[in-house]
Parts: sequence; structure tokens; C-alpha cells
Amino acid sequence: MNERTIRVVLVDDHVVMRAGVAALLAAERGIEIVGEAGDGREGAELVERLEPDVVLLDLRMPELDGVSATARIVAGPAPTRVLILTTYDTDEEIERAVEAGAVGYLLKDATRAQLVDAIRAAARGETVLAPRVAERLVARMRRPAPVTLTPREVDVLTAVADGLSNAEIGDRLFIGEATVKTHLLRVFAKLDVSDRTRAVVVAMERGLLPRRGSVR
Repeated sequence: MNERTIRVVLVDDHVVMRAGVAALLAAERGIEIVGEAGDGREGAELVERLEPDVVLLDLRMPELDGVSATARIVAGPAPTRVLILTTYDTDEEIERAVEAGAVGYLLKDATRAQLVDAIRAAARGETVLAPRVAERLVARMRRPAPVTLTPREVDVLTAVADGLSNAEIGDRLFIGEATVKTHLLRVFAKLDVSDRTRAVVVAMERGLLPRRGSVR
């Protein structure tokens, strides 16, 4: 039994780019270009009308950008998979496209074989990422999440840095000693420390507190 032909729509505001991609895919068995569009709005409307399996979508286009077009296509009734094909590989661009619902993110320096494999994978609903894009996402995930302290936690830790006891901190901030301890425990958890002195030192190192004298 023959594999069903994958119907593809190309959306890119550069005519030469569309022509190049179409030429790359023309001889590929099992893949058919059923439509082309030059901007995001036209592309989304074309997808709604033709209901292709996959849409190859640029990010930066007039009328409607790739992210907005992706969100519109994904929200539509057709089960079309969006595969971003772009020159941009910044963290922000990648994150916005994935959050909008794209199943893949491919760069325009991809080879014909990579493009074909990506289209087939996208049609199956699989996630497709260019190697460089995958590396950026992995690196981003490995980065420690930024730590933030609430204004009250900063007040408590500042008082600790001033050498005050829990009771003295409570008096300064007009809160109970038990509340001071609760704030400190939350700070310890956020900074991954187990004592007051280390909490102040780490907070200063991370710019969460201004540097000051030694802590008692």
C-alpha cells in the first residue's frame, strides 16, 4: 500500500526562497506543494482553505508574522502541523514559535534531506528541531533559573546582614518572630543554603542584596 502524499503549503515573503524550496521538493515522492503565500495572513487563510498536512512558515513577514500565523493555524479546525523555516535562531524567536504551537523549527541552511525528513516527521506530529536550535534549547534548560526575593524577604535578609537577631528583626519590621523565621526558611530554600550568614553572602554574590560589612 502506497504511503499517503503529504500536502504542503509554503509561506514566505521572499519569492526566491519559496521558489528554491519548491524546487527542492518538486522531485520528492510523497510530498506535494499545494499552495504558496507571501505573508502570514494570506498563509493562514490558505491553510484554512486547503487544509494541508504541513505548512512551512517563515517567522518575519508582513501583515501577520510567523508566530501570530502559527497561533491562528493551530487554533483552526484543520490538523495542519506548523514547521518554522527561518534564518533566525535566537532564544526568544524559538520560544515564541514553540509556545504558539509549532511542532518544528528548521533553519534555512538545512539540506534537502534534512528538509524532507523534517516535513515527514512534522506530518507524523513529531517534534523537529535543527541541531543548532536543539543545542540552544538544551543550554537554556541547563541554565539555573534566576532567583528572586520578595521585598519582605529582602528586608529580613538586610536586617540579618545588619547583625540583628530574629527578635530584633521582628521589632524593626513590626512582624512576629515566627514570621521572620518563615521568611528566612523561604530564603534558605531559594538560595539553597542552610544558615543565615551563607544566605547573606550568596544573596550579595547574586546581586540580590547590596554588598556590606561582615555578618555576625
